[in-house]
Amino acid sequence: MTRKQRRKGSGSIYQNARGQWIATLEAGWTERGTRRRHTLKARTESEVRGRLAEAHRRIAAEGLIASFVSITVKRWADQWLAERQRVVRPGTYVSDRSAVNRWIVPTIGHLRLDALAPADVRKVASAQEAAGLALPTVQRTHAVLGKILTDAVAEGYQVSSRARETGGPGTGPSSRQALSPDDAMQILAAVAQRPDVSRWVAALVEGLRPAEALGLTWDMVDLDAATMTLAWQLKALPYVESRSPTSGFRVPRGFESRHLVGTYHLVRPKTRAGIRVVPMVPWLAEALVAWRRCAPSSPFNLVWPRNDGAPRSAEFDRAQWYEIVDQAGVIVTLPGGATRRPLLYEARHTAATLLLAGGVDDTTIKAVLGHSSVLSTQAYLHADHTRTRAALAASAEMVGLGR
Repeated sequence: MTRKQRRKGSGSIYQNARGQWIATLEAGWTERGTRRRHTLKARTESEVRGRLAEAHRRIAAEGLIASFVSITVKRWADQWLAERQRVVRPGTYVSDRSAVNRWIVPTIGHLRLDALAPADVRKVASAQEAAGLALPTVQRTHAVLGKILTDAVAEGYQVSSRARETGGPGTGPSSRQALSPDDAMQILAAVAQRPDVSRWVAALVEGLRPAEALGLTWDMVDLDAATMTLAWQLKALPYVESRSPTSGFRVPRGFESRHLVGTYHLVRPKTRAGIRVVPMVPWLAEALVAWRRCAPSSPFNLVWPRNDGAPRSAEFDRAQWYEIVDQAGVIVTLPGGATRRPLLYEARHTAATLLLAGGVDDTTIKAVLGHSSVLSTQAYLHADHTRTRAALAASAEMVGLGR
């Protein structure tokens, strides 16, 4: 008896109880004689219809089996990256691309999506661990692989739930540490005679992110009111084609940026909370007045540019930091007993720890540091900096910058 098959690509579109729009696509028969169905998911009806139309195009171009069964991890990962660059921040895209090209594809790229087993997923983490990569990097790659597999299912490809739900490499103590007040004082003593001492006070006391500091412009500094408006970050955006300036830059939809020079752009923070007005401790305000008199002239009005006025790269900024901590003789001891130099981002952790040690409440700390969970407090803090100014003054006092 011959089964009567429905027209290829036919099926239904409906909304489930969680509000997702679902399209089912019939893709022939299994070896057992049951229908093979692929499910496409999206947040809106129009989006799921678009995915269904794309599935039809793949079937027309590649055939039913090639479209939905035989695709390899590498082939899907390449398609995934092409779409990924349109929707995520450039830094996220570069990180995802690195995880895919350096670890996921070399390890399991030759395998078919529908044949992936949990052991295959674990091979990626094992390869990274064997290479001595830090746990956060391994966890990040596992998260990228999980997103790749989840999105593959949303597009109608077969990936077993066992592979998609394979446990990650686990958790462990953070490798990032906060410096003690004594260590912070040693670093500040080491930079006391540097013309750009304000750069490092902004990190250790005010908690500026490195990209926020490097993207700060003089028009965002109010020396009379002793405030900084943190509205932009300095980022090097990747080219569409590697090392090809004429190809343009990878800029996702809705991404606000201002081109400076080369690959350098000023970009908006990831969240609205990242845009904030922060009071400066008196010591920093005075240091910036002195710095403005001798700072390199920057065509982009940057507060802390290179000596030639060009944007200061993240690599150069880190190198300066390492010179300073080496001069100060400050080291960090990790939970296992190993030691290393403090990371630049740990200056921001130190600022948070100083605020906590001063008894500052969590809401004020998050507002100072620009965390996304305090959007509702930003309007108030913009108008009245009494709480944040007092909190930062207490931190400055702890590291010898009080007045």
